[in-house]
Amino acid sequence: MIDAALGELEPLVGTAAACRALGCSRAGLYRRRRPSRPRQSRPRPRPERALSDRERAAVLRMLHSERFVDAAPAQVYATLLDEGVYLASERTMYRLLAATGSSRERRDQLRHPAYARPELLAERPNELWSWDITKLLGPAKWSYYYLYVILDVYSRYAVGWTLAGRESAALAERLIAETIDKQRIAAGTLTIHADRGSSMSSKPVAFLLADLGVTKTHSRPHTASDNPYSEAHFKTLKYRPGFPARFASPEQARAFCRGFFAWYNGEHRHSSIGLMTPATVHYGAAEQTYAARSAVLEAAYDEHPERFVRRRPRPPALPTATWINPPKREELPAQ
Repeated sequence: MIDAALGELEPLVGTAAACRALGCSRAGLYRRRRPSRPRQSRPRPRPERALSDRERAAVLRMLHSERFVDAAPAQVYATLLDEGVYLASERTMYRLLAATGSSRERRDQLRHPAYARPELLAERPNELWSWDITKLLGPAKWSYYYLYVILDVYSRYAVGWTLAGRESAALAERLIAETIDKQRIAAGTLTIHADRGSSMSSKPVAFLLADLGVTKTHSRPHTASDNPYSEAHFKTLKYRPGFPARFASPEQARAFCRGFFAWYNGEHRHSSIGLMTPATVHYGAAEQTYAARSAVLEAAYDEHPERFVRRRPRPPALPTATWINPPKREELPAQ
């Protein structure tokens, strides 16, 4: 737009006056009209005082040698000087290491693998279990009881639990084996998910699951949201009325847990499974319970339809699938 105005004004008042009137730079106008040619890049000549290729290789061999592989260039430089040897300046050593990409650690480093986000789906009971261990405070400071809990992700039913005075891979192995036998799990039908604790990732547990034909998965390190159902279950336990600040004995802790799991499995109406109890969903009585609830609501509607303004009342929907880390929307296949 400025160039068009200049084209109209410049023949009348001249270039300088036109630029002043429009508030633009005259030098900039000339640069736009007569752009300079791009300069050809020329290779930088090698200084005469630079190290030769043989000398550079000798310096790098010294820096990567077993003797100096752990030492900073300043240490290498000073040590060689004390021995009457000068290969290059300290700055040159740093420059050579940077040029070869080894200015930091020059040894082979053990790198952590890229952990994939677990994406697990349960569409029926005994298809996906989640297990974890939580600490219960004992009678004295720094004393704990360890509660092992195996939870069915679809029904939220606690299929197995035990309380011990220590965390042990052998105890976890025995609990998992007994729970799989009690639930009559067929080989190749179950996935067990856990975090990366020492018991969860132990070889005895891994060998047991492999022998039983059970798939095992693990959370990413330091990612509590990869095992959400066990974490939420422990919160329900510790916020339960009557949960003590400390347990005076293992017998008291076991007695509390027996009462809690009886309530949780058989009486607790869970909001994520249509306000059913975990036992109702786990053992296949959810459809029957849903039908009975529907009949009660229908009778209430027939008696007082004016009390239900928008539509006929319906019970909370039953679960159809439960995810641990569902795929992101952009990852889902097009329909």
